[in-house]
Amino acid sequence: MSAKKLVWARRISQGLFLTFFILLLVQSRLPQEIFLQYSVVFSTDQGITLSWPVEFFFQMDPLVALSSLVSGHRVIAGIGWALLVLIITIALGRVFCGFICPLGTINHLVSNIRPSLKGEALERSNRKTKGQRIKHFILIAILVGGLFGLNLAGLMDPTSFLFRSLATSILPAVGIALNTMFQAFAHSEIKLINYLSYGGEKLVAPIFGYEPQVFQTGWFIGLLFLFILFLNRLKPRFWCRVLCPLGALLGILSRFSVLRLVKDQAKCTHCGACTRNCQGAACPEPGQHWEASECIACFNCFDSCPEDALSFKFKWSTTPNKAPDMGRRALLGGLAAGISLPFLGRLDSKLTKVPDPALIRPPGSIEESDFLTLCQRCGLCMKVCPTNAIHPTLGEAGAAGIWTPRLIMTLGYCEYTCTLCGSVCPTGAIRKLSVKEKIGKPVRIGAAFIDRGKCLPWSGNAPCIVCEEHCPTSPKAIYLRREKIKRRDGKTLEIQLPYVDLSLCVGCGICENKCPVKGAPAIKVISAGESRSFDNQILL
Repeated sequence: MSAKKLVWARRISQGLFLTFFILLLVQSRLPQEIFLQYSVVFSTDQGITLSWPVEFFFQMDPLVALSSLVSGHRVIAGIGWALLVLIITIALGRVFCGFICPLGTINHLVSNIRPSLKGEALERSNRKTKGQRIKHFILIAILVGGLFGLNLAGLMDPTSFLFRSLATSILPAVGIALNTMFQAFAHSEIKLINYLSYGGEKLVAPIFGYEPQVFQTGWFIGLLFLFILFLNRLKPRFWCRVLCPLGALLGILSRFSVLRLVKDQAKCTHCGACTRNCQGAACPEPGQHWEASECIACFNCFDSCPEDALSFKFKWSTTPNKAPDMGRRALLGGLAAGISLPFLGRLDSKLTKVPDPALIRPPGSIEESDFLTLCQRCGLCMKVCPTNAIHPTLGEAGAAGIWTPRLIMTLGYCEYTCTLCGSVCPTGAIRKLSVKEKIGKPVRIGAAFIDRGKCLPWSGNAPCIVCEEHCPTSPKAIYLRREKIKRRDGKTLEIQLPYVDLSLCVGCGICENKCPVKGAPAIKVISAGESRSFDNQILL
């Protein structure tokens, strides 16, 4: 195939996979027809599932599969896709990076939008540097850390990084901006602008949500994503060259690739065009040793060579390609980091001694130490939650659990019959639950407690039965008792006082979410009593 055709095949493939990724991202939320009948649908025993394979890109990610196997000793569902990627890599090199990876495509696009480096400066930046060993350091640290029971792959895995960034930061931020604009249009006295507001809301709501979403630490996740994109101003595809642990893993396997760069040194005039256009800093120029582990199969060098001195051909050989240049420091540093991080992450006692009462995991989550061996911190459960209750942790799970999911009941609550978070989890850190299992067992994620000093009836300030009205369990975990209290003015008032029956409470948090005392509600859900832990129990 000619160079032009290969380059266009790569561009088309990149566009299709990026579009599919964004489509799955958008589809990882409560479908419109269900949202419009929200209370009706969730009042039945029928489970809600998504019709789109929103976890597809995680299933085809070899690093997700390998880290789950190493740390959690679990073969994830759909691992066949990851194995297929590995087979393709062994045969053709890092074509996943060049043709499929959505984050790689975004970095590629940003690198080519008014590039800051041109000519000789670009040529110098596209030469291989020792900084490219950093991705091997990260890969080794992730895999060694996994052996000691801490899965950190999701922090740097490109699929998890991109999905988390878009789902918890970029998409919600754009949604809030559009919502603000449409609200401003709605207050306009010009009817045409009013109609634009209503029509615009109807068009964007299926994509950005019917209500603005917010996420804890979303601002920081977004800034980190924008910073990664900015690094492309320093070097094209900076993430892919320097930071990506998946790229490092695929680079190791590409040593055995039969698709090789063939150089004709006699034709080469050393014009530097191939180096200037190389996206991976893989040393394509004749006279240099081609770095197969760095080549992302963009075929730019082949296409840009004016002398036809370069070509890609299938070449069988008993001698493998040059091994990746890991460097002794990257190797030893990765080993040291991988061994130390799992133990340093336990020093805050959140995992080993006293759990944070605010660490309320999604229903179906496995026991905490096992949870941290499987969770990819990808944000899928957060994106799919219909009430916007699931958020990335900051310090609630300790240093070892940063950006893993937790429920914040003041912002949302766990819908009683909803099991969407477990149905989309790509690694099984959150088990798939049926509605019958969730309600019938029941699956508890915490327990509610009343602060009588804040509670309106208990403090004698006003009658209120909001928490009891919203309690979804049958019989209700929150019940009322009629009692007489004496107010400050001396009048006796008959009032209904709320109590919590811990044997019935599942910790769904709707009472906390709906409590009229906002900010610091009079009823609070904590993690105590959660089903997944034998230690964090209240009733014996």
